[in-house]
Amino acid sequence: MFRTAELGRTVSKSDYKERALALRQELLQAQQDLRECGRLPVILVFAGVDGAGKGETVNLLNEWMDPRWLVTRAYGEPADVERERPEYWRFWQDLPYKGQVGMFLSSWYSNPVLDKVYEKIDLPNFDECLDRIIAFENALADDRAVILKFWMHLSRTAQKRRLKTMEKDPLLRWRVTEVDWQHWQMYDRFIEAAERTIMRTSTAKAPWFIVEGADERYRSLAVGVIIRDGIRNRLEELRLEDEHKASLAQDAPEHSYAPTIIQGTTTALGKTGTPLRTILDSLDMEKSLDKAAYGIQLKRYQAKLNLLHRKALQAATSTIVLFEGPDAAGKGGAIRRLTAALDARNYQVIPIAAPTDEERAHHYLWRFWRHLSRAGRVTIFDRSWYGRVLVERVEGFASDEELARAYAEINDFEAQLIEHGIVLLKYWVHITKDEQHRRFKARAETPHKQWKLTDEDWRNREKWEAYEIAVNDMVEHTSTSLSPWILVEGNDKRFARVKVFKTLCAKLEEKLEAK
Repeated sequence: MFRTAELGRTVSKSDYKERALALRQELLQAQQDLRECGRLPVILVFAGVDGAGKGETVNLLNEWMDPRWLVTRAYGEPADVERERPEYWRFWQDLPYKGQVGMFLSSWYSNPVLDKVYEKIDLPNFDECLDRIIAFENALADDRAVILKFWMHLSRTAQKRRLKTMEKDPLLRWRVTEVDWQHWQMYDRFIEAAERTIMRTSTAKAPWFIVEGADERYRSLAVGVIIRDGIRNRLEELRLEDEHKASLAQDAPEHSYAPTIIQGTTTALGKTGTPLRTILDSLDMEKSLDKAAYGIQLKRYQAKLNLLHRKALQAATSTIVLFEGPDAAGKGGAIRRLTAALDARNYQVIPIAAPTDEERAHHYLWRFWRHLSRAGRVTIFDRSWYGRVLVERVEGFASDEELARAYAEINDFEAQLIEHGIVLLKYWVHITKDEQHRRFKARAETPHKQWKLTDEDWRNREKWEAYEIAVNDMVEHTSTSLSPWILVEGNDKRFARVKVFKTLCAKLEEKLEAK
């Protein structure tokens, strides 16, 4: 695989000077076009043999391009704040926004390759790590990110020569460490791991480019040209896509609302045009709890949750609780009673509304990754990442292609949370349409609750059936053995609140006992 990067390619000083000047101008123009478009980020990954010029190339690009719109990140051993969260948290935090270029050294490839070289993981586990990388990069690329990955290569002999040359230079000696020489001794192992990495993870969406690193001038021009062409080509593809969509829109009939139907789900209509029964129809909405029993059980479970929360904090076990459900289903009331049982220093409630400009400039999961708390804390989401397959689906904010891949992206996100040891509970608090109407009227007549009722709430009632279908598909595709949906019969608020406490305490207790 690497023989073509050991050919000894060189570029003369005069040729380099002329070509570099033109290339720098072209890169700046590509960067300007990227900013003006504002619809896609560029992610550049640099990996390769020690001494092959990864850091020098990144430094050069910071000279050639406008540094105000560049983000450079290099990773070492994770700090405590990073270890307390899932591995990919720090990478999601650092992703460039749309219109920006992000350059990554020692990125998400570093640990899997090093673990394989040092035989900390076997081949199946190594492949699992690579599968996680592929899913991560696919999610970003599907959201229009341009991903270009560079393997900077040196032969074993050339690497030895490079390290010795730097050791002899007083100004560069500091860059050569004992670890560099140790890695040189393990050169064949690194190449074997690199070959498998590149073969498995070089995709049309996120290709690898093997760059010969022996000659600095050749290396710099090669990388610059690939970046220039990558940005140009993607912007041109985007322009053609827009022209095609505009052409189709001119011929399309006037839009009328119809629920999105995802192929392979139970949302298909029967011959009579009547929607099939959904999972929500199976709930017994008559379940209730009398006031006296509720008062006793609520206090008992609040005390139990407080004890379990303190144990979880000592055990560094984090908890994420998310609530979804129709307007006025009682999500806020359940959350307030949960937080009353917790230490205010160790929880956060994240209310999710329409994304901000900053959030829209990133992948839709970015704003949820950034809110993951440190070890032992509780994070409560009042609505969540499931807005992608609920409100965005029903309102037509997400395309069919985005919806089709959203379930897999969400499942992968939640799998990473659980693999890290986080306790995850997902509640759909359900009420009937008649009960919602009764609560809306009560809110309208109660001065201190009128602020909760908006025109949007009334409008959403018109799409009740569409939301039920979306919920059915959501449960079908994302209620897994690792993170099942808990459907809560919410017509009686007292019953619903106790069920939330009971299931949360049971899950926490199970997790802590397993430790």
